[in-house]
Amino acid sequence: MDADTLIFLMFILMLSIFVGFELIAKVPATLHTPLMSGSNAISGITLVGAIVSAGTLGSASSAILGTLAVVFATINVVGGYLVTDRMLAMFKSKSGGGRK
Repeated sequence: MDADTLIFLMFILMLSIFVGFELIAKVPATLHTPLMSGSNAISGITLVGAIVSAGTLGSASSAILGTLAVVFATINVVGGYLVTDRMLAMFKSKSGGGRK
């Protein structure tokens, strides 16, 4: 990879970090749970892509990177669903309908 490509890719990374931060900072609390569920679905798609990447017949380094991608995408999906479940539990009533 030449220096121009590396600089271009770093620029895209920095721009996406900035835009992502600005978008997330402006999301109201009432929309956070539905957006979190949507991002979990996108992370599931990322997990499928990581599995495909890890299973391709390539070099050893691509298999290692694909396996790491599967691990990190799985952590992201599971953690996202746990956070969403916990957030939704905050909206449930604490009383058991008269039962103890």
